[in-house]
Amino acid sequence: MASELNNDKKAWSVLLVSTLAFTVCFMVWMMFGVIGIPIKKALDLNSTQFGLLMATPVLTGSLVRVPLGIWTDRFGGRIVMALLMATTVPAIWLMSYATAYWHFLTIGLFVGLAGGSFSVGTPYVARWFPKNRQGMAMGVYGAGNSGAAVNKFVAPVLLVAFGWTMVPQVYAAIMLGTVVLFW
Repeated sequence: MASELNNDKKAWSVLLVSTLAFTVCFMVWMMFGVIGIPIKKALDLNSTQFGLLMATPVLTGSLVRVPLGIWTDRFGGRIVMALLMATTVPAIWLMSYATAYWHFLTIGLFVGLAGGSFSVGTPYVARWFPKNRQGMAMGVYGAGNSGAAVNKFVAPVLLVAFGWTMVPQVYAAIMLGTVVLFW
């Protein structure tokens, strides 16, 4: 009975921290949706260039889901999710210092890795819950998609108060803190 209770507590702990990680990853993944507008103005981007800038992280996040899922099966969700988030931190931070269009495209490729977090967290969380509770666990974890909405509230406030370059700096710090908490 005590072992079952400990496993249940661990499962809920994994679910909570994984949902937080997924939320933060989605905030980062969708960051260009807010800061892209002042970047477009600063670089005088045309509609095609702006569209490519917006699509780059989304494309990366979509394409890495298969390899991330395979790595999760092989190495475990805790390791893969922590490495995934840690890998994005330097790119997020460097975005504040980007000055050329190609800088943003390159950084966008790495920031887009955060979008692959779905395929890491889903099997990781599911393994902690019995079949009859996996639907509930996946529903809670899936609520991390709300990070896209959180981004729409947080990033504009930072942008107006401090300028667009503060958004990636704050997001990098949040992601780093999430890596530590997740691990």
